[in-house]
Amino acid sequence: MKFKHMLGALAVAALFAPPAFAQKFPTKPVRIVVPFGAGGVADVTARVVAQKMAGTLGQPVVIENKPGAGGIAAGDAVAKAAPDGHTLLLMSNATAVSEGLFRALPFKTLQDFAPVSTLGYFDLAVVTAGNSRFRNLGELLAFAKAHPGQLNLGSINVGSTQHLTAEMFKSAAGVQVQVVPFNGTPAVVTALRGGQIDAAVEIVAPVLTQIQSGALRALAVASDKRAAALPQVPTTREAGLSNYVARSWNGLAAPAKTPAPVIARLNQAIVAALDAPEVKKKLRELNVDAQSSTPQEAAALLASEVKRWGSVIQAAKIAPQ
Repeated sequence: MKFKHMLGALAVAALFAPPAFAQKFPTKPVRIVVPFGAGGVADVTARVVAQKMAGTLGQPVVIENKPGAGGIAAGDAVAKAAPDGHTLLLMSNATAVSEGLFRALPFKTLQDFAPVSTLGYFDLAVVTAGNSRFRNLGELLAFAKAHPGQLNLGSINVGSTQHLTAEMFKSAAGVQVQVVPFNGTPAVVTALRGGQIDAAVEIVAPVLTQIQSGALRALAVASDKRAAALPQVPTTREAGLSNYVARSWNGLAAPAKTPAPVIARLNQAIVAALDAPEVKKKLRELNVDAQSSTPQEAAALLASEVKRWGSVIQAAKIAPQ
């Protein structure tokens, strides 16, 4: 009996013991595939975090930029990579948006990735030209309600977080406005300053200098708390638009079927990186609110964002590409 009990105990121990390769992970450099070009907020965020992760993991963590429509090329590369934790995807709002924006993807967003952790959140704001007649969000809303269809609200290209957040404005405020997409932030700024559009929705980071110089005016931040970089600017809730809240975010995910011990090891490295004061400082300079999460919280965020932005795409009647 004692022998049988010993065998049973050994069997249970074997069942819960992590695989040997997971104990040794990582055995080579870890690659983070970023679905954006070099130099942007997402790319720099990934590089700052990767550098700190490398110290914890004991292996280099390298960035591979693979820009493309909706992050499909980057997502496909990671979804098809070996599920051993050595290849990761920088997820973002775009990862969730792509599910509703494209008729067919080479991967299933909620089935083919194992989210590891969020990295951070960054704010979006409703902005006007510095010399605009609209001094606050209340004045903008009043005009939109009194003049249906006459207010022009700019954003960057169709399907972007900024564009969909601008589309959300219509339903949240109960107004008819024209959402005008442009090819990039510089074109939006030019249109605002030239009077071609009345207002725009944009991520704070790329227009912060313009706001600080007075060339643009931030009417409200579409978040549940004020932006650290713009403490004097009210949130949309404070400005009277209680159901208009949106933040952009990013995180890291591994291919599905990556062993749980490997996911846990990666999560530990991310949490340690984001807890480091120097990392928090660098991300704060990018107007990124550094926030890690559990893998379960990251997965729940991705699922909720897929549902949320899918509904916005349908309401805006944007035809899948």
